[in-house]
Amino acid sequence: MESTREMEARIGAKVIRRLVIPCALYILIGAIDRTNVGFAALRMNESLGLSSAQYGFGAGVLFVGYMLAKYPSVLLYEAVGMRRWLATITLAWGICSCAMAAVGSQWELYILRVLIGFAEGGLSSGLMLYLSQWAPERYRASILAIPIVSISIAQVIGAPLSGWLLDQPNPFGIEPWRMMFVIEALPALGLALFAALYFPLRPTEARWLNDAERAWLTANVIGASKPKIAGEHDPERWAALRSPVGWTCAAIWYCILASNYGIMFWLPQVVEGMAGLSPTQTGLIVALPWAASAIGLLANARHSDKTGERFLHIALPALAGGILLLGAYLLGAGLPGLIALVLGGACTGCTVAAFWAIPPQLLKPGSLAMAIVMINMVGSLAGATIPPLMGALRQASGSFLPPTLLLLGVATVSALLCLVAREQARRTLARA
Repeated sequence: MESTREMEARIGAKVIRRLVIPCALYILIGAIDRTNVGFAALRMNESLGLSSAQYGFGAGVLFVGYMLAKYPSVLLYEAVGMRRWLATITLAWGICSCAMAAVGSQWELYILRVLIGFAEGGLSSGLMLYLSQWAPERYRASILAIPIVSISIAQVIGAPLSGWLLDQPNPFGIEPWRMMFVIEALPALGLALFAALYFPLRPTEARWLNDAERAWLTANVIGASKPKIAGEHDPERWAALRSPVGWTCAAIWYCILASNYGIMFWLPQVVEGMAGLSPTQTGLIVALPWAASAIGLLANARHSDKTGERFLHIALPALAGGILLLGAYLLGAGLPGLIALVLGGACTGCTVAAFWAIPPQLLKPGSLAMAIVMINMVGSLAGATIPPLMGALRQASGSFLPPTLLLLGVATVSALLCLVAREQARRTLARA
């Protein structure tokens, strides 16, 4: 007779192939469309007459819309189901991303960035909630790591592609940075149609599972047996807002995203300024830390699953990443600086999957959807505050040293918060 471990492994492999990888594709394309403004800035800032502070505000203001859409988007997900929800938001952000090619002023940039953020606002929350209803406990961090690692892969693909597109002459006389926005937005339009046709709403509808697998998944994964209905009364739904553990998790997530978004939106300008490279060369260099980040994220998630420890798998890499990024800046152009940059990117990016294994473990099932929304809303504040703050520091100092020190400070706070959360978790589990 087949053991539980064998059943769990077989189902986990199917879920990864059939659901996790397709979901990862949406996060990958969304990440490219959110962050390609970092490469556009190499030419767009001069074309539109943007200062460092104005660009930083434009990069970060996306997350105002991103934050405002979190809860409404999850309510829409609960009301209409995975397929229609994902198709709608993907089509919306694809159209807005294409419209970035027509930007003519800083205010048009700000408005479109807010609209892209609003369209994408519930993407990560909804997909994490969806996949948590399919993820066996022993594979939770690894399953959630794959969509998350696609953010790093998006930079590995998007950075060289964006740099190359900026170097291409256009026969229609359109500025290359404008054409870059159009080309990189087109995949979202195709994914909208795919979403409308593909995703099962719950395990009982998955034709690629046999009867025994559907029954096991329904019985053994929290939330798999019955999806929440928007507006359905649940006394646990708002419990996350009263939970110290929930708010500590939200603060940690803020710090994690602050470090990652600080790198995403400013690294192309840092690299080009340090080494005087072309956009294509800059893209290839920028891709290296994100490639290392993808490898580090998967390795860290696997080790976290193997040991069952989550908090130090966030704290130690976060602190190491901040120190290495400062070292990369101080070392400057050259092999030692590049090695520090690559290792710093690996450490900074590898904390994410271990983090998302914590909320389902410590919060009640009825409050998980709201907890994911709350955590992501607080995390969105990182995108709305850190890139503009880095731009202001850069403009005031004329140097990237103060922004780099800011990222090191954020990483240090993240590590300290993880120690607080570990103690809170110990107490929570002891009372259970």
